[in-house]
Amino acid sequence: MKRNSFFYLCCLLIAAACQTETEPALKPLDLLQYDIPITIMAPDSAIVKTMDLGVMKDVSVKKGDDYYIQIYASEASTNDLARVKADQLAEVKKNPYFSKIIEEEETGFIYEMVYDSLNTYYGFRHIRLQGDKEFIFQTGLVGMFSLEDAKQMFEAVKPQGE
Repeated sequence: MKRNSFFYLCCLLIAAACQTETEPALKPLDLLQYDIPITIMAPDSAIVKTMDLGVMKDVSVKKGDDYYIQIYASEASTNDLARVKADQLAEVKKNPYFSKIIEEEETGFIYEMVYDSLNTYYGFRHIRLQGDKEFIFQTGLVGMFSLEDAKQMFEAVKPQGE
């Protein structure tokens, strides 16, 4: 009987040691302190940097090699979301490495870039028109992201409940 109890105790201890925290990978990050009245989902302790480019504000949110979001905020030139999205699609398709659109929604899209037979990477654009402001969310300018990374960041910038 002692042997069975010892065996079960060992199994219980091993199971407890193998459990990981169920803490969410991304948490709400309020960007209002950076003059962006938007909350996105970001890793804990993500680094936020801002640059004022005159006609637009550039805010980057980065953590590690698989989470890097660039946000461009400017005065909206139009309130036509479809037009802004079409402009973003055209800009992405001009890149010589552009391959295809992976996923498309009313407010944005995920796309594929093929640099050579060994290097395929993904990016996204998400557009938000809010009042007289236009917010363009995209993958960071430096980095090579997997499809999973791009999808996670694309979902992270959408308004909660979308």
